[in-house]
Amino acid sequence: MFSSKDYSKMTLDELVAEEKKMKSQKITTAVFIGVLIGIAVYAATHKSFVLPVILLIFSFLIGSRYSQNLKSIQAEINRRDTTR
Repeated sequence: MFSSKDYSKMTLDELVAEEKKMKSQKITTAVFIGVLIGIAVYAATHKSFVLPVILLIFSFLIGSRYSQNLKSIQAEINRRDTTR
């Protein structure tokens, strides 16, 4: 879903485009995480234990990776803006 790119090698225009793309994926990512959490809650209420734990860990990893990538893009943009 998210690739690890080296943002220091990208131009400022590419970084801005990547940030815009990431922000447009915010709702899709949130809906996907919500579906995973919904399935986990359903499985937990129907006497299952392993599946909800796996789904909650997976949804946490997706959310944290999205947040980390967006923050690194914004940090690189801010670093380049301050050096001008």
